[in-house]
Amino acid sequence: MEDHFSDTETLEKDLTTMTTIVEPNPHKNALPGKVLIANRGEIAVRIARTCDDLGIRTVGIYSTEDRDALHVRSVDEAFALEGTAPSETYLDIDQIIGIALRSGADSVHPGYGFLAESAELAEAVTNSGLVWIGPPPSAIRMLGDKVQARHLAMRVGAPLAPGTPSPVEGVSEVEDFVREHGLPIAIKAAFGGGGRGLKVVREASEIQTGFDSAVREATVAFGRGECFVEKFLDRPRHIETQCLADMHGNVVVVSTRDCSLQRRHQKLVEEAPAPDLTSQQIDQITQASTDILREAGYVGAGTCEFLIADNVISFLEVNTRIQVEHPVTEEVTGLDLIHQMLLIAMGASLPDTAPQPRGCSLEFRINAENVGAGFTPSPGRITKMVWPAGPGIRVDAGFDGESDIPQIYDSLIAKLIVTAPTREMAVRRARRALEGTVIEGIPTTLDFHRQVINEEIFTCAEPYAVYTGWIDTEFQYKGPDRTAVSTPPDVSDLETLAVEVDGRRLSVRFPKAAAQSGEPRETNRNASTRGKRETTNQPADVPGGVKVPMTGTVVKVLCDEGQEVMAGEPVMVLEAMKMEQSLNAPVHGIVRNLPHTAGDKVAAGDVAYVLEPS
Repeated sequence: MEDHFSDTETLEKDLTTMTTIVEPNPHKNALPGKVLIANRGEIAVRIARTCDDLGIRTVGIYSTEDRDALHVRSVDEAFALEGTAPSETYLDIDQIIGIALRSGADSVHPGYGFLAESAELAEAVTNSGLVWIGPPPSAIRMLGDKVQARHLAMRVGAPLAPGTPSPVEGVSEVEDFVREHGLPIAIKAAFGGGGRGLKVVREASEIQTGFDSAVREATVAFGRGECFVEKFLDRPRHIETQCLADMHGNVVVVSTRDCSLQRRHQKLVEEAPAPDLTSQQIDQITQASTDILREAGYVGAGTCEFLIADNVISFLEVNTRIQVEHPVTEEVTGLDLIHQMLLIAMGASLPDTAPQPRGCSLEFRINAENVGAGFTPSPGRITKMVWPAGPGIRVDAGFDGESDIPQIYDSLIAKLIVTAPTREMAVRRARRALEGTVIEGIPTTLDFHRQVINEEIFTCAEPYAVYTGWIDTEFQYKGPDRTAVSTPPDVSDLETLAVEVDGRRLSVRFPKAAAQSGEPRETNRNASTRGKRETTNQPADVPGGVKVPMTGTVVKVLCDEGQEVMAGEPVMVLEAMKMEQSLNAPVHGIVRNLPHTAGDKVAAGDVAYVLEPS
C-alpha cells in the first residue's frame, strides 16, 4: 500500500473514508434485513448508525430509565423491557429473544457490556432461528473463562506470566502462590473483564481483603465469583490487537492499540496504532493473536490483550466482542468494524491481509466521574452539551442535549476521537478539541483529559513511559473538584412523554400545563437517591459523621454498631456505575450509628455512619 505520510492532504481524505475488506458470500444475503440491538447507550447508537448507512432496519430495547434516551431515538422501532434492575432488563435473555421475534428481526447484535459475551444469549439467538452477530458460543465460553484461555494460550505458545492453572478455592491457595512467586499479584475474576473483579495485592496483609473484594465484585458483575491468581507485572503497558475472523478459518489482525492510560484498571485514553513498539513485538503479539483465535474457532470482531513490561510480553485475555475503543482502529484503517461484523455474520470471507494503519488516532472517554474526588461516579442531569468540530474530529455519544445519567449503568457519556496524519498533530488537535468540548450539570473526566494531553509522559511517544498504574500512583490532578450536580430545569413550553402500545415506544407532545395536572412528577434528583426502602439519613453536619463520597448503592456493611475499627479499616462497600468503592474509617474509633443496610440507595453527602474517635 502506498505510504501517504508525506502527503498530509491525501492522508486526511483517506482517514475519513470507510472501506470494507471482506467479500460477501454469493450464496447468502450480503447483509441482515433487520437487526435487534441488545444494548443501550453509546454502542447502541453506534450500531444503529452503521445499519442506517447500509439500509438495514433496527430494533432497540430500553428500560424505564432509558425511555427518552438517544439510543431509543436512533432506531427504527423500540420496545420496552419489563423490570427495573439490569438483571431484569438488559440482562434478561427471554425478554430480548421475545422482542426480537415479535419485531420481525432476523439478527441480533449485542454491542459491548451486558450480554455481549454471553454464550447463553448466543445460543438462544441461534436456537430461535436468528443470526448471532458475534462469535460462536463455544468460543465465548472458552475465551471468556480466563483459566481456559490461559490453557489455550499455552497450547499455541503465546507468551504468559506465571499464574494458577485453575480458579483458587480460597485464600490459602492465594498465599501458596505468593510463597512460590512473590508479590505483587493480581486476583482476577475468571468470567469477567473491564477491570471489575480485579484486585492487585502488594502486601501480604492485603491478601484476604483483596480476595474477598474480587470475589464480591465478580459475583455482582458477572454472576460468578471464581477467581484465579496471576503474577502482576509492575509498570506494564497495556497493548491489544483488533482482530477479525470469519467462518472459513481466516484471521486478520487489523491494528494494534495502546490502552495504558487507566484508572483502577479501566481505560480512559486509547490510541492506534500503539506507539513505541518494535517490529519484533508487533510480530509476536500478531502471531499470538492469530494462533489463539484460530485455535478457539473464533468468528467476528475480537480483541487480544497483552501486558508488556521490561520487554516481557504476557497474554492477558480475549474480549469476545467489539471494544469501546474500536473507533481509533477504524480511523487509522478506514474500516467500519460494525459493517465488517455484519458481513462476517452472513458468511463473508476475509482476505489474507488488512489495510496498513496510517496516521494516529486518540480516543478520550468522557465519563460521568468526579476526578477531584478520586474518579467517583457522578450521575445526574447534563444541562448543556457542546461538541467540537473540524478535520479529524469524531464524537460517539450515548447522550445529547439535556440528558439524565442513571447511576445503575456505566459512567460513559461519550468518546471524543481525534485523528491526524502524525501523532504530534493528533496531540495538538486533541488539545483544541478538548477545549472546545462543553458538558455542564455534572462532573466529568474532561478536566482530566485536558491536563493529560499536556503531560510530557503522554505526549512524548519515544520512549512511551505511561503504564497501567500511572494515574493511580503518580498522576497529580491539578484541575477543579467539580462537585455541583444540577436538577432538571424547566426549559420548554411543551411536554414530551413516551407511551407504549403493545410494548412499542411512541412519543407524544402536548402543552406542559396539561402534563402538570394531576399528581406531580418526581424529579431526576429524587429518583437517583430513591432506594428499595426509606432510609433515615443523618444531617450532613452530624458530629463524627462520615459522608458518602458518591451517589450509589450500599453493597455490604462490614461491621456492627458499637464495633471498634482501626484507621483505614473498611466499614462499608458502595457501588455505582459498575465501580465498587470501600468506605474506610478515617480514624481509630467506635461505630455508633449505621443508618444503611445492603441494597440501600445513597446520595453523595449523606452520612454513611457515625464514628466516635478513640
